[in-house]
Amino acid sequence: MILPGSIVRVINANDIYYHFQGLVQRVSDGKAAVLFEGGNWDKLITFQLSELEAVELTTGKKGK
Repeated sequence: MILPGSIVRVINANDIYYHFQGLVQRVSDGKAAVLFEGGNWDKLITFQLSELEAVELTTGKKGK
């Protein structure tokens, strides 16, 4: 489920933001506004929810 505060990845291969990850700012009418931050730029882009997938966060610990 994609809610504000979720980290998402763009899965639409035809979009120039394909595979970019960003933070959802708001969700309305089947669309989500996603904030991308990178170095010296920030960009807020609106996507259809079907173009996004939620990213699962991992702790980075490796099992032995």
